[in-house]
Amino acid sequence: MPSRKGRVLRATFGCNPNSSSLGVDVTFLLFGATFAGALALFLGALLRRPRALLHVDREMMRELGQPESPLWDSGEGSDAPLVAPTEVHLVLSRRCAAGCRGCYVDATPRGAALSPQEACSILDELATMGVFHVALGGGEALELPYLFEIAAHARQVGITPNLTTSGLGLTEELAERCRVFGQINVSVDGVGEAYRRARGFDGFARAERALRLLRGVKEEVGVNCVVSRSSFDGLGSVARLVRKLRLNELELLRFKPVGRGASLDEELSPDQARRIYPLARRLMLRYRIRVKLDCSFAPMVFWHRPSARAAAFWGVQGCVAGDVLAAVSPEGHLQGCSFAGPSEADARLPGAIRAAWPAGFSSFRGFVRDAPEPCASCDYLRLCRGGCRAVAGAHGSFSAPDPGCPRVQEWAARSSADRRAGSFALPVVGA
Repeated sequence: MPSRKGRVLRATFGCNPNSSSLGVDVTFLLFGATFAGALALFLGALLRRPRALLHVDREMMRELGQPESPLWDSGEGSDAPLVAPTEVHLVLSRRCAAGCRGCYVDATPRGAALSPQEACSILDELATMGVFHVALGGGEALELPYLFEIAAHARQVGITPNLTTSGLGLTEELAERCRVFGQINVSVDGVGEAYRRARGFDGFARAERALRLLRGVKEEVGVNCVVSRSSFDGLGSVARLVRKLRLNELELLRFKPVGRGASLDEELSPDQARRIYPLARRLMLRYRIRVKLDCSFAPMVFWHRPSARAAAFWGVQGCVAGDVLAAVSPEGHLQGCSFAGPSEADARLPGAIRAAWPAGFSSFRGFVRDAPEPCASCDYLRLCRGGCRAVAGAHGSFSAPDPGCPRVQEWAARSSADRRAGSFALPVVGA
């Protein structure tokens, strides 16, 4: 077999069930880029044939028999956006009867929803742009009578539909119909009483039943767990559940103070922010499960100074909104992220997404170029991209560094100390 000169530049694995998934795959980052080949047998057994997206150079494209493209010589720099996002989070509705106390879309039983015609029209446009997969969610997508119609249409036009669900209303019949999806993650923010504290109602038994039903019909089933100040200590129990039910991933999602969550004091403490990455590694190794941290955890990961080369190769990155990710709200707003960002267009209008994508999303895309300190001098700026824009916006400034970043907190503390050390009080002189 002739040797290849082309190179794989980056590899990302799995189909993401929600927009936050484009973050840190602890499994691969732990082993780095150099030793992953030697551990292929272990990784293969652990991950059970995950789907992969490989970024390759032009030489490898030629070796694979792909025709030359004008885009290769477009003169665009490395920071130019792709011609389309690789993933779009399609928030089908703000409709859900559960009433979770921290719901980021503020879902209600009569919330707004995209019609099936609108959703399918959006999928048609995404398909012509070359989008690979969509994350379908809500609200509770399973409450929509036309969910499976939308998923089938996505398959028909060549897009993989993935799903996030609470699983509360899942039946055996619905579980069978869920074969149409790629990855399905059920939201479980704690086990037993911890679930009730996190969600505001006792739904763990139904969520666990949904996981068992789904695992009975397909392998690509995992757990989404929102990591908040009060749920942090219960992550081990959630990891044990993932292992016990033979699920294919545990996705840890950082709590974001948006929607109904804006009224809760649940953001991670500084100590928890520093501990989340080592904890995720321990859970992965102890329970032999795949653990992922969402993109908003990137500042917490890079504070531990992992190999930048390995991080770049395995696609470990911070905010990718408006880069490889976009979102569509139930009202049709095209945004960089389902958690935050201005509306770039009405995605329900034919051609609007394609027209807005090349030059839009400046509030996301411009951060690295205009980054303030301490991001500007950070070695991981181009990977982290300033952390989570949603969290920064919730604290007052969309363009500010993520206030939950340990490095930002340390920099702020030093700056405050320097200001105090440089101040002095004039003596009070009597008349």
